[in-house]
Amino acid sequence: MALFFQLTVDGLASGAIYASLALALVLIFRATRIVNFGQGEMATFSAYCAWQLCEWGVPMMISFLVVTPLAFLLGIIVFRFVIRPVSRAPVEAVVVVTLGLFVVFQALCLWLWGSDQRAFPSLFPNLGWDVLGIRVTASAVGTLAVLLGLALAIGAVFRFTRLGLAMRASAYDGEKSLLVGIPVERMLMLGWGFAAMIGFIAALLVGPRLFLSPTMMMPILLYALASATLGGWDSPLGAMIGGLIVGVVESVGAAFLPFIGADLRVVIPIIVALVVLLVRPIGLFGTRTVVKL
Repeated sequence: MALFFQLTVDGLASGAIYASLALALVLIFRATRIVNFGQGEMATFSAYCAWQLCEWGVPMMISFLVVTPLAFLLGIIVFRFVIRPVSRAPVEAVVVVTLGLFVVFQALCLWLWGSDQRAFPSLFPNLGWDVLGIRVTASAVGTLAVLLGLALAIGAVFRFTRLGLAMRASAYDGEKSLLVGIPVERMLMLGWGFAAMIGFIAALLVGPRLFLSPTMMMPILLYALASATLGGWDSPLGAMIGGLIVGVVESVGAAFLPFIGADLRVVIPIIVALVVLLVRPIGLFGTRTVVKL
């Protein structure tokens, strides 16, 4: 039982990272009905910018405060000059464009910083505590605290601010929102900016665990896609809960199903997501769309 609870704690910490990137994916999907396959590589690029500032002697926290608005601006620029021109194109074309973002940002990181893995400073101290025989690290607590903070902040923005209500209205029905004076395109740009910022935070949490490299977010993207699918693509809450479930299932499953091994552990959350979809195709927290004929 001690091993099970230890794996659960570790899985929750990993799941919080998956949930953060899944949240970014869901925010974009809700606003534009686009799955941004380049989200992880955009986050990696922002993380490299923060790492570069640290290499130049800037403290980690200052680097975070500097790059966060730059990541937000990057999301706005990508939407304005890449996504908006193809927003009314067939879905296949849009998928190809987001895959192009994946390739471009990964290639840009390789060109600027090379393929070598680099140590990435952590936002949290290297501390840990033994609680009832379970090792709880400051990194795990801090990662879960970041996810909770993101959840509360996004919930507050979307529920209690005019900006959040306008973004929700734009995502729900863009044409009617235009009729009541809401600048829909601006709201969509802000949505992409917020998603890029959240993705950057996810990359900051991944960097100290996996080392910084141009490809570090590829497996995280797979887990995030599974998390969003599990929770429901139109539910930010579902994305976060789905990420935690995926993290725990991956951690516990890899340990108690030894025939799978470390190389195939990515299969576990995907299988769980598929099983859930067979029972509830819209995900655990997704909402059904009713069309009147």
